[in-house]
Amino acid sequence: MFEVRDRPQMVERALLVRICFDKREEEESRSLLDELGELVNTLGIGVVGTELVRAREMQKKFLCGTGKAAEVSSRARELKCDCIVFDNELAPSQQREWEEAADMTVIDREEVILDIFAQRAQTREARLQVELARMEYALPRMARMWGHLDREGGGGSGGSAAARGMGEQQIEVDRRLARRRIERIKADLHLVRRQRATQRKERQKAEAPHAAIVGYTNAGKSTLLNRLAGSEVLEADMLFATLDPTTRRIDLPDGQDLLLTDTVGFVRNLPHRLVESFKATLEEAVLADFLVHVLDASEPELERLCGTTLEVMAELGAAEKPVLTVLNKMDLLDDQQRLGVLRARFPDAVWISAQTGDGLETLQHTFVDYLSRAVSRRRYRIPQHRGDLVSLLHSEAKVLETDYEGNHVVLEVLVSSEMEGRLRGIGEVEVA
Repeated sequence: MFEVRDRPQMVERALLVRICFDKREEEESRSLLDELGELVNTLGIGVVGTELVRAREMQKKFLCGTGKAAEVSSRARELKCDCIVFDNELAPSQQREWEEAADMTVIDREEVILDIFAQRAQTREARLQVELARMEYALPRMARMWGHLDREGGGGSGGSAAARGMGEQQIEVDRRLARRRIERIKADLHLVRRQRATQRKERQKAEAPHAAIVGYTNAGKSTLLNRLAGSEVLEADMLFATLDPTTRRIDLPDGQDLLLTDTVGFVRNLPHRLVESFKATLEEAVLADFLVHVLDASEPELERLCGTTLEVMAELGAAEKPVLTVLNKMDLLDDQQRLGVLRARFPDAVWISAQTGDGLETLQHTFVDYLSRAVSRRRYRIPQHRGDLVSLLHSEAKVLETDYEGNHVVLEVLVSSEMEGRLRGIGEVEVA
């Protein structure tokens, strides 16, 4: 069976590189390099230097010019690096060119994130989702993985014709096996989606509204869920500690129940293939009645990280969901000026420390108030021939009771304000 091959050797010393094509983006580029350093350290690789390369326009071979590429390669060798890590996305051909020029392993941000996800995956579902993303990333890079055969056989720099032939044959075999494996994983993940749909129906029968906790990685989402539910979801001060959604029932002050789901954390430039692979997991956020957006108040780049989460939610089709903003880690914030700036920027946010428990009682009362506005109990009368509308309510609302009046179906439901607005525009739907 084909497997994604790990890098040929363990790497220990990395030079981080970002190529910047616009002077106005230099500040953000430095911030992205800092974040890339955290990601690389998560893999146990030491960062021995960073390089911000300025280029006027994107070049096909190295992204930057050949002179700049030679300078970066030379510095990596001087620092005794065994790996160059690019914050930019590299095409397979560019990755090969850099490895030949630098004579060392070259990877990009996407491969780093994929490797972290592979380390963090605990359940079969998460492992499948990560494997799918890694396989799709590796497929166009098969030639790079078997490049050693092209250099064997002695003599010329390109190796013997026989060695090249062996490499080409093996690449084709691996590509066929990889494509088959990708199709098999997709089929398995389709079954996962069906299982999740069944689980959601069970939750709907529980007659409880549902909220999903979303936010940047390491913002404290799992700690918050543990505090509110008294559960033991994995929490750790590390990136991507949670890959699998965990749902817990919490009791609110008014006696009402709320189902709360912890979801995978986001990161800037999250690989699109990972978003696609994790759609079965992230659907928990898309189908929730409202979102609880947790932000790390002590994070200097809070504004940018907030934007990243909102972008990913928009990509998933959840941009119109009601959002309750929660500013976490208030115990780490002692700058009064910054505190004032954040209060002005997020006037409706709830301030908490999930670690110490401060503000959690206020948050629970806010849930009660939010539910009264975000989720409503309604009775709808729908003609029996409009089975599509009945199915819509069963899939996107919580049906509490079903009755029949003549040629109409009467459904009592818990419905989000978003869905309520959609139904309001359909003439055949009456509020009973």
